[in-house]
Amino acid sequence: MTAPTLDLAILATLEREPNHGFGIALQIQDSSGGLLIAEEGSLYPALHRLEKAGFLAAEWKPTDAGRRARWYRLTASGKRRLAETRAQWETLHKGLSRLLRYA
Repeated sequence: MTAPTLDLAILATLEREPNHGFGIALQIQDSSGGLLIAEEGSLYPALHRLEKAGFLAAEWKPTDAGRRARWYRLTASGKRRLAETRAQWETLHKGLSRLLRYA
């Protein structure tokens, strides 16, 4: 998954509810029907990048299994970024759909 795609997948996943890294990866995979997989080597750097940019906030909390994990949630800035990115992707999707229909 490319960085912009992964960022959108993370933001969209966290729009539903806060989650920890492994939970985010599972949600991305489940929600996409297994078509998208967030590899650990790209997921955690993306989470840190999005947090540093102010799109995510994080805190240490226990998971359902009782382990300590960093839980991420969208900030107001992250919600705006998600709306902007979603609109860009929808425009791109429309354009590519038209192109593929007439190509």
